[in-house]
Amino acid sequence: MKICVIQPHYSFDEKDVNVCFEDLLSLMDQCDESLDLIVLPEYSDAPADVQGKDGFYGAVAAYNERLLQKAKETARRCHALVFVNAAYMTEKGARNTTHAIDREGNIVGRYFKAHPAPSEVKTDREGGHELDVAYSYEVEKPYVLELEGLRFAFLTCYDFYFYENFARIARENVDVIIGCSLQRTDTHEALSIINRFLCYNTNAYLIRASVSLSEDSPLCGCSMVVSPKGEELLNMKSHVGLGICEIDPHAKYYKAAGHMGVQKSHYAYIEEGRRPWLYRNGGASVLPFDHVMGYPRLCAHRGFNTVAPENTMPAFGAAVALGAPEIEFDLWHTKDGVLVSCHDRWLERVSDGTGLIYDHTYEELLKVDFGCRHGEKFKGLRIPTFEEILRKFGGRAIMNIHVKIWDYNREDPMIEEIVELIRRYDCEKHVYFMTSSDEMIRRVRAYAPDLPVCVGYDKNPDPMAMVNRALALGAYKVQFFGDCVSREAIEYAHANGILCNYFYADDPKEARRFLEMGIDTVLTNDYLTVYNHVKDLLH
Repeated sequence: MKICVIQPHYSFDEKDVNVCFEDLLSLMDQCDESLDLIVLPEYSDAPADVQGKDGFYGAVAAYNERLLQKAKETARRCHALVFVNAAYMTEKGARNTTHAIDREGNIVGRYFKAHPAPSEVKTDREGGHELDVAYSYEVEKPYVLELEGLRFAFLTCYDFYFYENFARIARENVDVIIGCSLQRTDTHEALSIINRFLCYNTNAYLIRASVSLSEDSPLCGCSMVVSPKGEELLNMKSHVGLGICEIDPHAKYYKAAGHMGVQKSHYAYIEEGRRPWLYRNGGASVLPFDHVMGYPRLCAHRGFNTVAPENTMPAFGAAVALGAPEIEFDLWHTKDGVLVSCHDRWLERVSDGTGLIYDHTYEELLKVDFGCRHGEKFKGLRIPTFEEILRKFGGRAIMNIHVKIWDYNREDPMIEEIVELIRRYDCEKHVYFMTSSDEMIRRVRAYAPDLPVCVGYDKNPDPMAMVNRALALGAYKVQFFGDCVSREAIEYAHANGILCNYFYADDPKEARRFLEMGIDTVLTNDYLTVYNHVKDLLH
């Protein structure tokens, strides 16, 4: 199979966009019928550094249709497969898309960039291009397109940096990876390392097209072809033009799986020893991060505690299994410094124990029954530790963590221990703290500014005062309580970038009323009943 990668000149001056586009079309004219496969770089319909939303969408309006038509004509004229990256318009905007075109000039597949770059996600106001990226928050397997007996996978620019995805692509047993890219800030050496590593780990060829910043630039460029062995068969560095080489796309690379081992691909060899529980949270059960999940939503207060004892593993598990996007629980520490979850500081209401939680050691609490008050079926249930909750449900739900020891100004607030556990279980973007203590919010913000906090009710009945506290403290959310809520306060919070919880609503009509007022998250003890009555309002 004869391969062609097209590497045009790229300009950082927006005024050059038309010249760059015409030069790209001229390079496409140089392709001939000896070729079997042609790949163009990322943003071929915006081939200069266009600024903001207007600049990007203006380029798409001017060049997208012409580019796709030219790509189809090139496929027919050369009788070759063509892969061209250009915007695909949806109702929500443009998607960064690699279009696959068969030898007859038909679009037969579209790959939407799996990891939109920050500049693509950001709004125009934030200096971004404001693309449609909603699809990237859904669970999807790697996109694989079968053409002419070959299995094609795809990576686009920013995708190349997510090495955890390489192993997932390897599972698809692909033959060729199409890479439409820019990567304008990486050196030639770095690009070579990334791309060779990719092929060695996926046992597939990479055909990557990028752009040249200038003939002597040490950055970007490197349109290349790499074999499954990790060998560069072609590397254009910063040369402008066509890069051509031949490959056997069915060829694979196998090696001894360890000393005197049988012949296997590198992926098959390391799969034997993989320990996924040691790595970052991942997989289909992991929710999008809190800051990108939609609103409004419901939060299962103390778990789904109408069916299982509150603040216990069964209550949290029931909520997560039902699809609750968020759970709430309370943290205390034991006499010997173990973080545990229980709503009350006293044991009597929730267990067969007596006294205060923090007057007992953890071993003493393990002898207390936290299920018997709920019914015979849960008799013998033990108090959960914070670590057990994170280990079991980390990344599976957003966690509204009400740190009760902060509310009660305990001598040891255990900030370091709480934050360390969250980081250990890779949950920074799936949690936020809730407390009514402004002093503790300041301390947490100083110690771990990346972890968001929610301002709790401090017995001031004025809801506007709660919002002003949040603004002064740099908080992420407020949690209104009882009569301390108003539409005006909600609107004021939203106008200042503050999200609004309401604690709590077990009556479905009441929950609906708060959602219609503009509350972002309603906490409820009866998750399923409330959900069934308000699901039409939820994200």
